Amino acid sequence: MSHSQFDFTVDKSTHSVFINREFDAEQSLVWDAFTKQELLDQWWAPKPWMSRTKSMDFKVGGRRFYAMVSPEGQEHWAIQKYTSISPITHFKMFNAFADQDENPQLPGSDWDFHFSEQNGITKVSITIYNDSLERMEKMIEMGFKEGFTATLNALQELLSHIKTS
Repeated sequence: MSHSQFDFTVDKSTHSVFINREFDAEQSLVWDAFTKQELLDQWWAPKPWMSRTKSMDFKVGGRRFYAMVSPEGQEHWAIQKYTSISPITHFKMFNAFADQDENPQLPGSDWDFHFSEQNGITKVSITIYNDSLERMEKMIEMGFKEGFTATLNALQELLSHIKTS
């Protein structure tokens, strides 16, 4: 992880969070880690929590319905609805918490992912836009920065493991 750059910036005026993270892996592998259920479930939750996808259809108009599961078995459900996809370089999704019957708890947030590679290092730029300052502040108060930082570190571990196996 010698050169994994990480930036986490909050802009209250636009209700947005900007995250930039570099991964020591090829762009196609990093893209797969964000878009394939079998890889996502290995890292998309801060440890000791786990991600468990109930259904996923990665296409425009498709969605992922999943739970973050605590070590005690407590489930926190969420829906990600894919609104735009440009293979290997960019996708957008709407993200909202939900109940176990897929009823979203609105408002949610819009996530915009950009992927680029230089010299075997892939940069992922994520913008998270919230409908309101209140929602964004609630997300931050819930420990989003710490949790998502740990989640992205788990992704780096997974990518390192895949590269060496």
